[in-house]
Amino acid sequence: MIHVYYGDGKGKTTAAVGLAVRAAGSEMRVLFVQFLKTEFSGEREILKNIENVTLTTCPLDLKFTFEMNEQEKHQTAVMFRKLFNGSASTALSSRYDMVVFDEIFDVINEDMLAESEVFEFIANAPNSLEIVMTGHDPSKRFIDAADYATEFKKISHPFDKGLIARKGIEF
Repeated sequence: MIHVYYGDGKGKTTAAVGLAVRAAGSEMRVLFVQFLKTEFSGEREILKNIENVTLTTCPLDLKFTFEMNEQEKHQTAVMFRKLFNGSASTALSSRYDMVVFDEIFDVINEDMLAESEVFEFIANAPNSLEIVMTGHDPSKRFIDAADYATEFKKISHPFDKGLIARKGIEF
């Protein structure tokens, strides 16, 4: 089944992490793939120590996309396409029960990954594979394809008052 967690509210990654932990606790094998995150995002420490969770690597340093120049965006896009293609191949060839693509909609929206590639993966995935995708503003096509679609809507957030991200809460 396809799970889509999207919107401008906080909690999309947190929900995906919770589902991955639940699945791993039920002896399901989980492949957890993160885009637009670094190795220092707090959930990574615990996920890498959970049996049945395979966590792909993230860069040590990564700018926000709005801070990148065109060359940096291009280099990041190459890295993310390789990450997606390798992870998709692994998910299809190995015996995973769940694959999480965290922040994939943002990578698609930044033209760093083609939506068609993701749909090709979905079309070729075994029916037994749970596919979890998170991010902002997925196309209607993703929402229509989802078995579970949950929108996270921001009502208020400390960023609105100029507060920076806090370790353990936002990352």
